[in-house]
Amino acid sequence: MDRVGEKDGRIVHGYGAGPGGGPVKVLILDNYDSFVYNLAQYVGEIADKVVVKRNDEIDVAGVRELSPDRIVISPGPGNPSNARYFGRCTDILREVSNETPTLGVCLGHQGIVHAFGGRIVRARRLRHGKTSPIRHDGKGVLRGVKSPFEATRYHSLVAERKSLPKSLEVTAQSVDDNEIMGVRHREFPIEGVQFHPESILTMPGHRIIENFLED
Repeated sequence: MDRVGEKDGRIVHGYGAGPGGGPVKVLILDNYDSFVYNLAQYVGEIADKVVVKRNDEIDVAGVRELSPDRIVISPGPGNPSNARYFGRCTDILREVSNETPTLGVCLGHQGIVHAFGGRIVRARRLRHGKTSPIRHDGKGVLRGVKSPFEATRYHSLVAERKSLPKSLEVTAQSVDDNEIMGVRHREFPIEGVQFHPESILTMPGHRIIENFLED
C-alpha cells in the first residue's frame, strides 16, 4: 500500500520544479528504517508529493510507471550487497537512476557505491549518533554549504576508498577519521551522503535536501 504525503494545490516556484516546471513528485525508497519519515518530512516541506515505498514493494517497472521527478534511497540496516537489506534498490540504481536524479542517504549512499562496483567494509570507528566535521567540494547537493560543517553519523560500514569505481568521485570526507562521506556519479545525476541530512544536528541538512530537489 502506498504511503503518500501531498500538499493539496501547492506549486513549487523558483526551485524544485519538475521537468515541465510543475510540481515535484519524489519517491523515497524505504530500507525499513526508523529515520525514513524524518527524511520524508524534510522532502515534503519542498516537494508537492512524496511517495514512500518499501524496498521490496516496488521494482524497476513500478518506478517507471510512477515516473517520479526525484528518487531518495533511505538509510537502513545491513549491507547493500545483501538484497535482504537493500531490496530492489540496486536494480533501480542501475536501470532508472541514470535518468532520474537520485540521492542516497547512509545505506542508500553505500548502495550507490555497491551498485557501481565498489566494496562496503567495516569502518575504522563505529559512529552511532555521533557528529563529525565534514569537508567537501561545494558542488551538487553540497553547494552553498560551508566546509567543514558538523553532521550526524549512524553507521558501522563505509565505502572502501581503494575499490571506489572510476565512475564515482568523492565529494565529502570526515575530518576526524578521513572516511568517505559523499560520492557523486561522474555521468549520471546520482549523489550519496553517508551522514544524515535529516538529523537536527546536521545544521545544513535542509539546504542539502533543497539543493537536491532544485538541481
